Amino acid sequence: MSYTTLISAEQLQALVASAKPLRIFDCTFDLMKPNAGQEQYLAAHIPGAVYANLDTALSAKHGVPGAHGVITASGADTPASGGRHPLPNREKFATWLSSIGFGNDMQAVVYDRNGANYCGRLWWMLKWAGHENVAMLDGGLQAWQAAGGAVNSGEEPAHFQANFLLGPEKATLVSAQTVADQLGRPAQTLIDARATPRFKGEVEPLDPVAGHIPGALNRPFSQNIGANGKFKPAEQLKAEFETLLAGRNPASVVHHCGSGVSAIPNLVAMEIAGLGRTGLYAGSWSDWCSDPERPVAQG
Repeated sequence: MSYTTLISAEQLQALVASAKPLRIFDCTFDLMKPNAGQEQYLAAHIPGAVYANLDTALSAKHGVPGAHGVITASGADTPASGGRHPLPNREKFATWLSSIGFGNDMQAVVYDRNGANYCGRLWWMLKWAGHENVAMLDGGLQAWQAAGGAVNSGEEPAHFQANFLLGPEKATLVSAQTVADQLGRPAQTLIDARATPRFKGEVEPLDPVAGHIPGALNRPFSQNIGANGKFKPAEQLKAEFETLLAGRNPASVVHHCGSGVSAIPNLVAMEIAGLGRTGLYAGSWSDWCSDPERPVAQG
């Protein structure tokens, strides 16, 4: 049996016991304290888990300061998107997966301890790389420990090199140009996962411009998580998204946030709800507002 959206702590325990090909990834992170995620991983993580650092493993190098200004990555390092956390290109990502011993025959399980804020990034990237067998641990590390799961501290032994082969993309990456071209048209429904004060432009702690893409709907990603720390039931998620969409076609949805990370819980929630796998504008607001020619809305 393979898992492609969510996996419970109990299901993961059974999967570990089965000794089937498996790789677990800890994606814990903190935007305000970039080193905190790895420190938390070293303090406690699921045995055997690989740490997937948002800044170094799951994002491309794109703004390296040089003697004559910012040097944009090119060639093999060319990112697949803009924004504060640009996607590495698929080939670069496959190289990283191979380096940590991840093979095409493996079930991947991703988790964090941040309410599913960061692990969705790796879930989506694996789909984008053509790997369907990846699931998010519902409830994160907290659920694992509540179910009696053991934790390790410190570094894990290194894995032998693998040869991960890219397959056809199973997730849709939407470019800034496409978002701009479809702005205001029924063929595109934008959903912004940022907190409502940021969406409205009342505050902006991270990006140079406050506001949102005109016409976007707002659903903070945390609304997908129930009081128990797990995703809400499928029926509830479906009802909430149908209310938000107000008759718009779910297939027209393109998700975004500040830098393409916290948008993923919305995307996953729509899939759990049976509304299909929708698009991702990975550059998101940080990419959109970097161009002064693009329109900005507030309120």
